[in-house]
Amino acid sequence: MSTPKIVLFYSFTPLADPEAVRLWQHTLAERHGLTGRVLLSRHGVNGTLGGDLPDVKRWLRATRGYGPFSGLDVKWSEGTGRDFPRLSVKVRDELVTFGAPDELEVDEHGVVGAGTRLSPTELHDLVEREDVTFFDGRNAFESRIGRFRGAVVPDVATTREFVAELDSGRFDHLKDETVVTYCTGGVRCEVLSSLMVARGFTRVHQLDGGIARYGEQYGDDGLWDGSLYVFDGRGSVEFSDHAAVLGRCVACSGATRRMQNCVDRDCREQLVVCDACASEGEVPCSAHRASRVVAVAG
Repeated sequence: MSTPKIVLFYSFTPLADPEAVRLWQHTLAERHGLTGRVLLSRHGVNGTLGGDLPDVKRWLRATRGYGPFSGLDVKWSEGTGRDFPRLSVKVRDELVTFGAPDELEVDEHGVVGAGTRLSPTELHDLVEREDVTFFDGRNAFESRIGRFRGAVVPDVATTREFVAELDSGRFDHLKDETVVTYCTGGVRCEVLSSLMVARGFTRVHQLDGGIARYGEQYGDDGLWDGSLYVFDGRGSVEFSDHAAVLGRCVACSGATRRMQNCVDRDCREQLVVCDACASEGEVPCSAHRASRVVAVAG
């Protein structure tokens, strides 16, 4: 019986010909029956793929056989076999769309000027020694169902909004504080940490491997609370059977970790919606709820 697995992976490494790597990666993943999303740029690779365990292992062995990807950072998790509708392999200007491709510098060692890497154990050691501010490098909606305790969560709907947030001065009070950036698998917070360093934040760290690796080691018995939002058919994952439920349904305020899209197909808002309210019909975001009220009143 096959065992579905999902791999979350990335590597910041210079690629002279991303298009050639794209063609190879598409062929390789397709040959092994994998689905998911892979992004490539001149700065490296970032992706999530799913498939049967033996096929994922064959893909990984071949991918790490390519010199620039020999140090590929990979996190494993359980899949369902229905997590991705198709395979997509694309070349973009950025692996993560911060809207600042010319600010990012990458060499054979990774991102130049990034924050100091911390393993989960090193993170705990740091927290025991001094005051630490966790800085969430994800979209704000992801934090609604899970986050590090006491974290600063910038009010951003997309990654592209982070640069404006940093430039606004809203977080200047943290420039001389000990800051640890974190994200799902490590790729977003690595870039974010370099953007913060470039803007004068002096004591910036990044959680190596992101929340996913932290959860592998400490589960729900450390500094993390709640569920990890993921961009696939699973919606979210929990690290134990006693994960806290942080989400509150936008319709009834009941505790839930379930998320879904706004009823309006043109809206990209992700909402926390409990099973009961979801079963009663599609739920709009606050903006669309307000527009409906105005329409009814008119």
